[in-house]
Formats: sequence, C-alpha cells, structure tokens
Amino acid sequence: MDHNVTLITTIAAGFGVALILGFLAERLRLPALVGYLVAGIIIGPATPGFVADVHIASQLSEIGVMLLMFGVGLHFSLKDLLAVKRIALPGAVVQMGLATVLGMAMAAWWGWSFGGGLVFGLSLSCASTVVLLKALEARRVLETMNGRIAVGWLVVEDLATVLVLVLLPPLAGVLGGNAAATALTQPLWVTIGQTLLQVGAFIALMLVAGRRVLPQMLRHVARTGSRELFTLAVIASAIGIAYGAAHLFQVSFALGAFFAGMVMRESEFSHRAAEESLPLRDAFSVLFFVSVGMLFDPVILLQEPLHVLGVVAIIVLGKALAAGALVLAFRYPLNTALTVAASLAQIGEFSFILAGLGVTLGLLPQEGMSLVLAGALISIAINPFLFAAIEPLRRWVLKHSNTARKLELRQDPYAELPMSTERRYLEGQVVLVGYGRVGRRIAKALAERGIPYVVAEQNRELVEGLRKQGVAAVSGDAADPSVLIQAHIADAAMLVLALPDTLHVRQMVDTAKTLNPAIEVILRTHSEDESTLLRREGLGTIFFGEEELAKGMVHHVLDRFSPPAVEAGH
Repeated sequence: MDHNVTLITTIAAGFGVALILGFLAERLRLPALVGYLVAGIIIGPATPGFVADVHIASQLSEIGVMLLMFGVGLHFSLKDLLAVKRIALPGAVVQMGLATVLGMAMAAWWGWSFGGGLVFGLSLSCASTVVLLKALEARRVLETMNGRIAVGWLVVEDLATVLVLVLLPPLAGVLGGNAAATALTQPLWVTIGQTLLQVGAFIALMLVAGRRVLPQMLRHVARTGSRELFTLAVIASAIGIAYGAAHLFQVSFALGAFFAGMVMRESEFSHRAAEESLPLRDAFSVLFFVSVGMLFDPVILLQEPLHVLGVVAIIVLGKALAAGALVLAFRYPLNTALTVAASLAQIGEFSFILAGLGVTLGLLPQEGMSLVLAGALISIAINPFLFAAIEPLRRWVLKHSNTARKLELRQDPYAELPMSTERRYLEGQVVLVGYGRVGRRIAKALAERGIPYVVAEQNRELVEGLRKQGVAAVSGDAADPSVLIQAHIADAAMLVLALPDTLHVRQMVDTAKTLNPAIEVILRTHSEDESTLLRREGLGTIFFGEEELAKGMVHHVLDRFSPPAVEAGH
C-alpha cells in the first residue's frame, strides 16, 4: 500500500491541530479562528517539525470558500443585493480606491516602483468574504440590514477584483513588470470588453436559466427520498457551478458559488439545502484559516516590524475609517457604519491571489507578499475583537461626542412620518419592526383586516417603496429610541418585533415600555434556549418558529381526525 498520502496527512494534521488550538483559544476566551491560524503556522513550512502540503491546503481552503459563498447565496436574494446597491456600489469603489492610494503612498515611501505600489495597494483594499461571513454568522446579523450592506459591499469588491486580475497581466509591461512574459496580444479596451461580457454572460445565465434549472433539479432529487443524493446534488451544484464559472467565464470560484446559491434560493428546498451543506461548510472553512497560517513566515515580524505595523494600520484603521465615513455620508446610522467598518478591517483570499500574481509578473517584490500575508494574519486575528467592540464603542461615542449625536439625529426624509399621516396611524396602531419575510406576512394580514400599522425598517429604499404604496413607515434602527418615538410608540396598542435576530430586542422592549407601559409586545426567536430565556424575563409574548410550526400542524391534524360524537348510553 502506498503511504505517500499527502492529502490525508494534510487534512488530518490541519483538523487535528486546529481542534486542539481552537479549543484552547475558546478556553482562553479568544475566538477559535485565532487557534486555527496558529495551527496553520505550526504545520506550515516556516516552523520546524511536520510540514503539511501548502498547495493541497490551499485547494482545500478554496472548497471552503465556495461552500461558504454558496451558503450566503442561499440566504441572499437578488432583491437583497439590489436593495443595498445605492451604498454598496459607490461605497466599495471609493473605499477600494482610498485603500489603494494609502498602500501606494506607503510603498513609494519605501522606494518601491509605481507598479509594485499599485499591486500592493490593491491587495490591501479587498477584504476577505470568508472572515466577514464567519463574523456575521457568529453574531447572527447576516440577515439583518447591516449584514446585507456588508455582504453586498464585498460582492462589489469581489467583482472589481476579478476585473483587476484580468487586466493586470496585459498591463504589467506598462507598469514595469516582465514585459516579455506579458506581451499585449490585443488592445486593452478589447480585454476590458471581453471581461465585462464574460462576467455579464455568467450572471445573465445564472439569473435566467439557472433560476429555472437548479430549483427543478432539487425538486426531482428530493422526490427520490434519498438524503445522501440530495446532499450530493447541493454540493455538486455549488462546486460544479463555481468551477464552471472560473473555467468558462473567468469569474472567481467565490462569485460563481455565490450566484449558484442565490438562484437555488428560488427552490422551496433552499433551507434544507443550507442545512445539508452546513457541516461541510464549517469543516472546510477551518481549513481556510489553517491555510492562511501555513503561508505566514513569522520572520517578517522580526525583520520589518515597522513595515508590518504600517500595513496593519492601513487595513485595520485606514480601511475602517474610510468605510465608516462613507456609510455615515450616505446618512446611515452609526451602528451600520461601525458594522461595515469592522467588516472591511481585514484582508484575505483575494489579497493573496493579487499579491501572488504581482510577484509572478515581476511587479511586487517578495517582501510585499510577506507583508500582505502578515497583514492578513494579524487583521483576521483582530477582527472578532473589532466586532465585539461595536456596541460599547457606539455607546461611548454617543455619550462623549456632540458631533456623533448630531449625526444620529440629523434630518432624514424618511426618519419620521409625514405631517399628512392620518390620525388612526398615530393612536392605537400596531408598530411593526422589520419588513422581511415574516414582517411582510404580518403587514398583509393587518391590511386585509383594516388594522392600522406603522413599519419601522432599517432599509431606507424599502421604506421609500412603502411610502409610495401609501404605507405608514419610518426608516432607522429601532434600537435607537428616536425611531420608535417617530413611529408613535407612546400611543400604540402593540409592538411586533419581526426581526431575524434578537440582538437589540431587550433595548427595543425597554424603550417601548418606558414610553408606553401598557403596550403589548410580540416577538420571535430562533432557538428554544433563547425562547425560554426571553419568556423568563417577561419581555412579551414569544413565538419560537419551530414550536409554532408544530402547533399549527398538530392543530390541523387533530381537526382532521376529530373524535366522533359520543353515542347515547355510553
């Protein structure tokens, strides 16, 4: 038997060491991913002892990226993407531009060439989708408005990076790279046009043909009753479409998998598909962090500590401040600005690809690749702490800064109800917080029965659309007391929290009961433990999704098989 099984040894070592160090990290109250990164350093070529196969680990991590992006697509519809286009598109482009300029300025200070500085700056400008998704999922804010903005922002960044990766080789000679290896065989405008056509063709194919084929395929497979066949169909779709997108349309694996998940969301089996792929997604995402650690050489920390510090400053401070300022400029709340800032304060997979291509083309010095890897490792390790600091920082800033308070209270055309709003929407109404899948159904039922209600929703574009339909709605985060005040919570009969997360539920309920002690509160939860805790605290009437579904099904079954009337004399 051949024992030269590098694939198995790499997986065994990666999972085994990651398990031990991830467990130790959690016991030390550190994020588990810090342990995964250290595990990669231990089994990587930069440290003595066993060395895993870096190339194989990199390919395994790509599978993790595909599955994670596929899972995001299953929860992220085209409507969600279009809903945040006004901030995600200009925000991502401007933020990438600012980060690139900062990187180029630092590289020029070190004496690097213009081309090397450009590649270096671009490598620092694109954040890791994997890191973002793990952070949002851990805090259960992936399906909130803040989560959608952050994901949409990174989707735009990924599309821009794909364009850069295609354009960099033909431009390498002009930028001072290996002109012989990158001879321009066709005009630049032709290359740009081909790239845009390829990306556009893939997206069109997925949105037109994919939306019909994938749901139908899942439906036919589900009818076989085979669980393993269903799981195989989901995984084969995610990885197969991602590979096809990269091979045929020059689209990245991550974007290909994302659009595959987004069109599969049209199927009634999308939730089951997400559940079936979850174990593999989690396992391979661990290998992603391990592979990042394997690429890192700690010697760079000793050789160029100031350079490393400068890179980390650009990633963690420069990008975060630029993104936060842009979000505030679009008149979004401070909480949204801090969430997007924390989301972008790291770099990952696309940065490695860009930097590696820059070294191959003779543009980026080898030191640049080492600095990018060091910046990635440190920023990924810091990122969970940045997310944990969002709410304390928000409270501190609002307490100590008049400017911040003014920004929170500044005039938003949709932040308050129009003067022409009818009286029945201001007294005895239902205040409905959240207008997602659940909120829409509640609003429809209220409208059918003529019950007045006011919607409080973070998505300003959604509020604008509701206003055009004649629905009373205010924009903003209901965790901010001013939003509930503008919805006239003080005179409302009921508060319904139809949010996909319960992060700020207690704060909303406290505000409502302070302003209106007699108000009735209805809210939803996603876990039995959370439901029990909220009931114990007496926050209101709690609806736990699985429990209510079971009650409805039981009620239907018992009605169908109601006991026959008792015969006389028995």
